[in-house]
Amino acid sequence: MALLVIASCQLMVVLDITIVNIALPDIQRSLDFSTTSLSWVVNAYTLTFGGLLLLGGRMGDILGRRRVFVFGVLLFVLASLLGGLSQNSWQLLAARALQGVGGAIASPTSLALISTTFREGPERNRAFGVFAAVSAGGGAIGLLAGGILVEWLNWRWVLFVNVPIGLLIVLATPRWIRESERHPGHFDIAGAMTSTIGMVLLVYGFIRAAQDGWRDPVTLGSFGAAVVFLILFVLVEQRSRQPITPLHMFADRNRAGTYGIMLSLAAAIFGMFFFLTLFAQNVLDFSPLRTGLAFLPVSAVIAVGAGLASQLLPKYGPKPFMVTGAILAAAGLGWLTLTDVDSTYLGSILGPILVFSLGMGMEFVSLTLMALSNVTVQETGAASGLLNATQQVGGSLGLSILVTTFGTASNNEADKQIPAFLSQATPLERLQFERTGRLPAQYADEILASGVSAAFIAAAIFTAIAAVIALLVIQVRPSDLERLQGGGMPTP
Repeated sequence: MALLVIASCQLMVVLDITIVNIALPDIQRSLDFSTTSLSWVVNAYTLTFGGLLLLGGRMGDILGRRRVFVFGVLLFVLASLLGGLSQNSWQLLAARALQGVGGAIASPTSLALISTTFREGPERNRAFGVFAAVSAGGGAIGLLAGGILVEWLNWRWVLFVNVPIGLLIVLATPRWIRESERHPGHFDIAGAMTSTIGMVLLVYGFIRAAQDGWRDPVTLGSFGAAVVFLILFVLVEQRSRQPITPLHMFADRNRAGTYGIMLSLAAAIFGMFFFLTLFAQNVLDFSPLRTGLAFLPVSAVIAVGAGLASQLLPKYGPKPFMVTGAILAAAGLGWLTLTDVDSTYLGSILGPILVFSLGMGMEFVSLTLMALSNVTVQETGAASGLLNATQQVGGSLGLSILVTTFGTASNNEADKQIPAFLSQATPLERLQFERTGRLPAQYADEILASGVSAAFIAAAIFTAIAAVIALLVIQVRPSDLERLQGGGMPTP
């Protein structure tokens, strides 16, 4: 029951990233977002989530993990309610940012609760397997749930649905989860703020570049300010007695490699869900519900990959699954680069996403175990927060890079399609285009498909980088295998 409560929270938090994806076209029409600015509906959540995860993990260590877990879930519920009630774009983005704060408090605490609730060895391996499957598969479940809610109700219910789920988790927590020991310490507020502001500015720079070009003064200023804040973050962490990001964790090559792999893979999986959702609804003309159903096999295959990895990890160690998983993910994304306006779901989409999902299922279990291997009890929250942070920051940063790639390719294709349309358009069609700026479907689909294909090329490069890191950096030691098999002593 404790695992059910913990996994339900993680599912709610992860699911919220993609359940909103399915509603993006409706949100865009309702609140008047542009295609490039639409990514902020995702990024406003993931940036505050990723930027404050480390602080959330530290809060659990100092104040007690169950107490902090409940507070994070309640904050997430409140933000979801406010988001569903939004009447304009800034209200929705503010609510999404507040959701990210709640998720940042609840998520690392839930992962740390697994480490302190289940004994090291097969029992904890299975618990991590469930947690990793939920983390990876929750995205596809979110698309299905979002499709049902948008189709039968409206886009606001993708946010309202979190309210009853979160309240049930809050009610169940005191009964099934015991409070952890509190460890004295202080909060590194300066580290949390400089890292979050730096990442927001960096992501904004990429998205601004997609809209206004790389020479735009605001774009360049955003990148410059981002570099300043991120340098300040490193300096703050070096001088802090209890840093939000213990830099010594990167001294372990396996853990540093794990964070690098997660950073790259998160960029790929965020991009896949974001762009395939737009492609399915705009080019394939799928309804929200049909789009959600199209992604349902992803969850099943991720569960298969996670189950396979969790069973065989004690025997072979995590490295084979890290390498194989990244290669499969790269192959799936490489296959998706072939999508165009003539693509079909069964002929062009289903196969690649299944290959990609199998690889991601293997990866998430391996990465979770490796990131928390050989970590002291006092730093479990920080280590789990850092893993989640690299996932969310990697997703936000990667998505912004992919959106920039998408924007550049789309603009180049528009330079071809607009003259082609104008050469054949009737006077009435020309007048309508001048008023709305919108091309007929056959031309708009070509532009969107070209941009999506280019974004998948960049996503495939991210996963290839993850495979190289897994192959060259990760080393499995005999002591690691001993712990996975339950024979090692727990770290004091």
